[in-house]
Formats: sequence, C-alpha cells, structure tokens
Amino acid sequence: MTLLVTLKWVHKDGSEGVVMSSDSKVTFGPVSYETRKIYPIVLHVGEDEVPLAIAGGAGDAAIVKQSYRICERVLKNMATKEWDGKTPSFDQFEKAIKQIEKAFIRRFRELREQGLDLSFSMVLASVDRNGKASIYLFDSRGLAEPVHENPGFAVIGTGFFTGGNLLLRLLGYEPEKSYMLELGALSTFIIDVVSEVDPAVGSFIGESWYMRVEERGVALGPLKEEAIKEYKEKVNQRKELIRRIWKALDLLGEKKILEKIEELEEERKE
Repeated sequence: MTLLVTLKWVHKDGSEGVVMSSDSKVTFGPVSYETRKIYPIVLHVGEDEVPLAIAGGAGDAAIVKQSYRICERVLKNMATKEWDGKTPSFDQFEKAIKQIEKAFIRRFRELREQGLDLSFSMVLASVDRNGKASIYLFDSRGLAEPVHENPGFAVIGTGFFTGGNLLLRLLGYEPEKSYMLELGALSTFIIDVVSEVDPAVGSFIGESWYMRVEERGVALGPLKEEAIKEYKEKVNQRKELIRRIWKALDLLGEKKILEKIEELEEERKE
C-alpha cells in the first residue's frame, strides 16, 4: 500500500512551497515490491522544463496511473492553450482542478458501471510564480477538496490510519510556522516511524519532491542523495532523543525538562 505525506512549507519571506514524500512499497496479495509513487508533471518548452504540478496517489495502482495521465493531459493542454506555456497561477490551477475533477468523476462512473470497486485517493499540488501553494485531495468519487489553507497538509494511504496523521498532530506541524522546521526531515521521520508498525508501508528510501519559487521562477526537483543520507541520520538521532526525553520526563519530571528546553531556546535567540 502507501503512505504519502504532502506538506505546505511557508518560508520566512512569506512565499510558500510544497514538499511531497512517499514510501515506495507496493503490496499485492502476498507479493511486495518497490515502486515510485510521486509523479512530477512538467511541460517541455524547447530545452526548458516548466513545472506544472506534482501528484501522488494511493490505492489501485492501475487507477492511480490512469489518473496521473488524466492530470498530465489536462494540465499540459491548458498550459499550452491558456497559460502561455507557464506554471499556472493559483486561480488557473483551481480552474484546472475542476476540469480534472470532471474527468475523474466520468471515468470512475464508467468503472463502477463495469462492477469494479475503486480504491483510490490522490494529492495534486502546485506552486505559482508568486509563491502561492495549492494542495488538493481527491477521493474515490473523483471529488477534490482544497487543503492548502486548512489543515495545510494531506496524508493518504494505509499509513494515515496507523500514525501518519497522528504524528503530524503530535509533533505540532503548523503551516504558518513551518519555516522553523526541516520538512524533509519531518516527512522522512513520519514515513520511517509508521513503517515500523505497518507492514504495508515501506521505509523512506528517498522519494521526496520539492516545488518552490526561486530567482529564475518556479522550480521542481527530487531530494538529492546527500540530503537523503542526512535526513535518514537525523531521523535515527531524533528517534533516540525522543526515547531519552520520555525517560528523562519520568526520572526528572516535566517541569525540570521544560526549564532546560526553554534555556536552550533562549540561547538560540541570543
């Protein structure tokens, strides 16, 4: 199955980015194998690549792949005919979502009429040239829900029920304060921890994409190998730190540990 985590990252200058990360494990009956689950959508204009969106899906692999192609077809068509070959604005992307939603509803109705029971969910996200992020969550009916404002993230797949959403809440993720966090490390931590208790979720092996605004415009790219190694090491350290802090709370009490944490926070401000 799948655990896919999509987070809005608000930078200090107020611009927004989107980080989408996933495990890579697929389970089909008794067989498990590794596969890529995040699908970047780009428009090729000459030698340039124009980022349009990133998609990630969970459920029936065939349905998910068909849905990626529908998204790609709609977005590329609109980019060519309506957006002058550019990354869509916030409002343009919302318009594209409505077209994709119609296509999904039509396609899923056809499949149900053939007696097929659908297992599907998908996240489609983009960042416009002004640094405004969009995150939409599609359900098995093909309907889209905007989640970029509230709650500012999306978690889909079986891992949602075994801790993905819980961990985000527990660790206090808030989009408006995300500039203080390393979202790559956060999503890696969530996927790795859930994989330890959910056999249908694989550990994080580096499938993470980041869409953001840079000086040259909108950029979209995967997590680099050196960053993967760094995040994996941080995750191991943070797991150990959480265990030790929990033990210290029992030994020393909450008040003492809170005082030490506040001292460290004050040192950082200085």
